Amino acid sequence: MIPILGLVAGVLLGLLFDPTVPLGLQPYLPIAVVAALDAVFGGLRARLDGIFDAKVFVISFVSNVVVAALIVFLGDQLGVGAQLSTAVVVVLGIRIFGNAAAIRRHVFRA
Repeated sequence: MIPILGLVAGVLLGLLFDPTVPLGLQPYLPIAVVAALDAVFGGLRARLDGIFDAKVFVISFVSNVVVAALIVFLGDQLGVGAQLSTAVVVVLGIRIFGNAAAIRRHVFRA
């Protein structure tokens, strides 16, 4: 229940204050969101499988975001930022959909 309340509070605060992302960080925000979603779906899958560990979840969440941001930063430095951003989104998207499929199979037993 606490995570749901935190999510609702975060969305409401975001709508109320309408924060802006600094121009230099804008290329990293979509990648960070996708990396965070990957960790969230992985945590949900682990919870349904009965193997969830909060320490593993936090480490996965932070490391996913940091590694994804470093890959995009490296791509920007090499001049291929868009290609590496696309690669990160594809890889994390595959993981997200794989976790979503496992969650669906667990919830609907199908």
